[in-house]
Amino acid sequence: MGDFWVFGYGSLIWNPGFAYVETSRARLAGYRRSLCVKSWVHRGTPERPGLVLGLDRGGSCVGLAFRVPGELHGEVMGYLRARELVTNVYLERRLPVRLADGRQVAAVAYVVDRAHQQYAGRMDELHAAEIVRNAEGQSGPNPTYVLSTLEHLQALGIRDHWLESVALRLKSEK
Repeated sequence: MGDFWVFGYGSLIWNPGFAYVETSRARLAGYRRSLCVKSWVHRGTPERPGLVLGLDRGGSCVGLAFRVPGELHGEVMGYLRARELVTNVYLERRLPVRLADGRQVAAVAYVVDRAHQQYAGRMDELHAAEIVRNAEGQSGPNPTYVLSTLEHLQALGIRDHWLESVALRLKSEK
């Protein structure tokens, strides 16, 4: 198998956890970055769920695409499935992304399953910040996840106005 691409829009941007040989800013059309997944493991618990990012329908999302050597396919896909499909709230898809240099490639991406019980739907930034503020899971505090993701997006010059609004509320109401 040849090289393949993985699309990161949240924590994969700053913590991919797998080897890659190229990275590029990329745009995925038809999906938007959203704190739409109730986290029962990584950033919350079943009793006090946090919120993590998912790709939800509508709009477009700018993130990073990682080119992975084909010989690592089994290893990297095994890692991604163990990381992203813990509770099966995401659906694994190969979707077309446009790279910064204009190339269009198919990339593995994880989109939210709207029929899953962990799908939180769309909410305003005040409600999202309220949920995030007090949640913590196996991977740490939920606010750390949101603020770190935003910090890395900003370092790449990627704007996400809604996530910025959530972060502003998190910082102002400590």
